[in-house]
Amino acid sequence: MPNVVLDERTLITFDGPDATHLLHNVLTCNIESLNTGIAQIGALLTPQGKIMFDFLISKIGDNVYLVDIEIGSAAAFIQRMKMFRLRSKVEITESTESLVSISWDDDSSASSDALRDTRFADMAVYRSYKSGIAATDRTEWDALRIQQGVAESGRDFQLGDAFPHDVSLDQNGGVDFKKGCYIGQEVISRMHHRKTARRRILIAKTDTDYGEATDLVANDKPVGSLGTKIGQSALALCRIDRVKNAIDNGHMIKAGDANVELSIPPSVSYSWPSESDKDA
Repeated sequence: MPNVVLDERTLITFDGPDATHLLHNVLTCNIESLNTGIAQIGALLTPQGKIMFDFLISKIGDNVYLVDIEIGSAAAFIQRMKMFRLRSKVEITESTESLVSISWDDDSSASSDALRDTRFADMAVYRSYKSGIAATDRTEWDALRIQQGVAESGRDFQLGDAFPHDVSLDQNGGVDFKKGCYIGQEVISRMHHRKTARRRILIAKTDTDYGEATDLVANDKPVGSLGTKIGQSALALCRIDRVKNAIDNGHMIKAGDANVELSIPPSVSYSWPSESDKDA
């Protein structure tokens, strides 16, 4: 079983009688129905519906939650949440050390306090928050994310630039469409029900090498950009309608000099757009 320590992650604790109420009212995911034993993807949005912060959140006790977040975003996230807290009885504290590690493959060998990462629908992936875990190269972790189409901010999209639908938060429980209002909810609900999401995460393959290329182009028109790259595979954030249009018209999709094939990740409900949805 691979074990990968993620030094770029940190933990934030929300603890207090009003913690559930505060988090449920401002985050995209459903906190009131959150079960123990899992790490659920979620986000805090701008009023315009763009992702301001993405993270995994876990319930570890009554009105006690852990947020697993990129360390560079932690201070700003805490500051923002303290603005929303007002007079709510919630203590918000950041861990003094990085304790985030990932393991997968063998369900039976996960530690009893490990939390299942629910972004991976078809396999057991666990996050642990304790010291003393021997680490392997994170390349294996990034390769797994590419294989499963799991995007992360900083590596695959920029905070403030993507809607939840762009990076599959509508696919993996990161957005609850039945809960009440949260910040940005009106925009995201409208996008969801009108099916207007056009950017999607795809899996890119090439038979050569991507080099330093990041832009994806077809017939001299931009169709998307590459994120995490491992060997000949990569994650790509693309205008899915433009990709389908290029495929239908026989235009090669390229990243620099590399020819690229794009495919839809496993375990998602979106598909290639129909004729009426395409945009040249």
